[in-house]
Amino acid sequence: MTASPIISVDELAHRTRQGSVDLIDVRTPMEFRGVHAAPARNMPLDGLDPQAAIAARTAAAEEPVYVICKAGSRGAKAQQKFIDAGFTDVINIDGGTDAWVAAGLPVVRGKQTMSLERQVRIAAGSIVLVGALLALLVHPAFAGVCAFVGAGLMFAGITDTCAMGMLIARMPWNQSTDGSCST
Repeated sequence: MTASPIISVDELAHRTRQGSVDLIDVRTPMEFRGVHAAPARNMPLDGLDPQAAIAARTAAAEEPVYVICKAGSRGAKAQQKFIDAGFTDVINIDGGTDAWVAAGLPVVRGKQTMSLERQVRIAAGSIVLVGALLALLVHPAFAGVCAFVGAGLMFAGITDTCAMGMLIARMPWNQSTDGSCST
């Protein structure tokens, strides 16, 4: 298996100055609304349809599709979705939006929201705390709640997927209500 193509934010910025690029941001609508690379359009990973993304292209058909997320992991997953659907000219942006912002490249800033990662930490910590208190005060069997969350976090780290994160991303407070974030 060959490595999937990636480019730096500086190289992508150079390409945007030379013409139109098709940059798809696969973060949640709320993450996108907080800050995104100026040329990006939002198509969240959990609902990404490669066929629809290709149909809605903003660049010439012979140009690659670029995918970007927060730091690169979800971009790699989106890239694989495109490849699995038969679209092979897809490039992931190394370092994602974090690298784009750090490089001082043009961004669009909107309403700041709590990051999905932070929401997951709060939810996991709360569940563990409640489970521990219930185990101490009600019945020792509630320690299983803590073990379940710990196993889930371990699985998330090993597989680089997070069921809790995907669930939290679908919560109403993480959805755009103005429709301006997604295409």
